[in-house]
Amino acid sequence: MKKISILCLLSIVLSGCAVTRKIENDNVELRFLDEYVLPAETEIDQTAVGGLSGIDYKNEKLFMVSDDAGNPRIYLADLIIEDKKIREIAVDQLIIIKKTEEFRNKVFDLEAIRYDKDRTKFIVTSEGAIDDRKDPGIYEISILGHAKKAYTIPDYFNSNSAQKPRNNGVFEGITESIDNKGYWVAMELPLEEDGPKPKIYPSRSHVRITKYDKETGKPVKQFAYKLDGVSKLPINYFAVNGVTEILEYDQDKFLILERSYSAGYGSHGNTVKIFDVDASKATNILDKNELKGEKYNKAEKKLIFNFKSVKDQLTREIVDNIEGMCFGPTLENGERSLLLVSDNNFNSFAEQINQFILMQIKIKDGDSVTD
Repeated sequence: MKKISILCLLSIVLSGCAVTRKIENDNVELRFLDEYVLPAETEIDQTAVGGLSGIDYKNEKLFMVSDDAGNPRIYLADLIIEDKKIREIAVDQLIIIKKTEEFRNKVFDLEAIRYDKDRTKFIVTSEGAIDDRKDPGIYEISILGHAKKAYTIPDYFNSNSAQKPRNNGVFEGITESIDNKGYWVAMELPLEEDGPKPKIYPSRSHVRITKYDKETGKPVKQFAYKLDGVSKLPINYFAVNGVTEILEYDQDKFLILERSYSAGYGSHGNTVKIFDVDASKATNILDKNELKGEKYNKAEKKLIFNFKSVKDQLTREIVDNIEGMCFGPTLENGERSLLLVSDNNFNSFAEQINQFILMQIKIKDGDSVTD
C-alpha cells in the first residue's frame, strides 16, 4: 500500500502544472526544417569552435559567441541555405575579445550576442562568476574585439547584493528591441530573494527581463517571466531549467527559449521549448528590490514548440544544449527563418554536438519581423 501511495503521489507531481505541455500556435507558427552538425574537430586559427552559447545573423553573416571565459571570442561564418536545408556553415573569422584596463578584472563568460549593424559593434552578455564575486555584465565590443563600454545594471544583479544572484544564472539572453532603441536582457534563473529555482513540482520561479537604452546603457523597464518546471525527474540529483535566449518580434511580444536539463540521461537529458510571450500587460518591476510577497502582473506565455516532437529527425535523436536563437534569412518561399545553436560545453559533461537548427517562422496576425 505504501508503494502504491508513493507511485500515486509521483504521478500527481509529474502530471501537475510544473511544465507547460499544450501547444498553442494561434499567433506564431514554427516549423522544423533541418539540422546541421558542425564537426567537433572544427578549428579556426588553431582555436576550437565550440561552446556556442549565442548566435546572430546580420548582413548575410553568422555571428556566434563562445562561453569559454578563459579565452572569450566571437566566430564569424558564412551560411548557405538551399531548398530549406542548411548546405554549409563555414567558419571563416575569429575575433578574440581584448580587455582594456577598465575591464581587466571582469569575467567574460559570454552567453549571448547581437550585432548592431548601424553602429558596427557587438553587444554581448556575461554571467560573470558570482561565486568568485565577479559581477555579470552587458558590454559593447568593437568589430576588432575591444571591450568599449559596460551597461549600467541594477544593484540587485551584482554578485555581492543582498538579493543574491545565482552562479551561472544571470544574464543569458539578449534581443534588440523592436523600436530599435534598446536591448532586452533575460536572466537564466531567479535571484535567490525573488524565488526558488524551478523544480519537478510547481514553484514560483520568476526571472527578470530588463530593457536597456542603447545610447545611455541604463535600464528603463523590466518585467517578470515565470519559468516552467524541470521536465524530467533527475536520476543523479541535478536538474535545472532556465531561459537561454529571447527575441522580440513585435512590441512587447517575444519568443523565449527555455532549456531544461536533468542529470542521469547522458546525451538525452535536455528538454528545449519555445514560448510565445506577451508582456504588454506585465507590471514594470524595475524598482522592486525583491519579488517575494510583492503583487505584480507577470508576462503571459504560450508553448508553441517542443523539440522532443522532432527528436527522431535529429542526429542520434539528441536534442542538445540549445542556447542561442536568432532570426535568419528569408527563405525561398518568402517566409522568415529562425536559427538555433547548441552549446556543446566542449564535451565536458556528455557526448555533445555543435547542433544548428533551421526553422520557418510565420507570424499569423500579419505582424512582421524586422531585420
